[in-house]
Amino acid sequence: MLSRRLLSPALRTAPLRRTYASSGGLHGAGEKGLKGAADNAFNRERAAVKAHAAESSDLWRKLSIYIVIPALFMASANAYRLWNEHWEHVAHEPPLEEKVEYAYQNIRTKNYFWGDGDKTLFWNPNVNYHKKEE
Repeated sequence: MLSRRLLSPALRTAPLRRTYASSGGLHGAGEKGLKGAADNAFNRERAAVKAHAAESSDLWRKLSIYIVIPALFMASANAYRLWNEHWEHVAHEPPLEEKVEYAYQNIRTKNYFWGDGDKTLFWNPNVNYHKKEE
């Protein structure tokens, strides 16, 4: 039984040697691809996946640099412009103390347990105003 295994074609072939003069690549095959025992479907598929991954990562790197970063700058500039327009518009409104407070605004059934009990957790004194009942 052992003699049959030793005489099988896979064991009779000499192992591939990688010489120092080779140009790299897979198993010393150089630029031509796989040679000898390394030339099988599994290794060919792995080489194809590796090549596809390199091309795909290069595409996404270029998209990130040349499309996403400029788009972020343009969106930031637009948001800054809209922010300034909004506060410019708010500056022309009457003061908060002179605005009419309708019955449905700032309804309080009981006081909050923080602060003076009148302001919500997200109270902004530049935007919110509440006339306390006198």
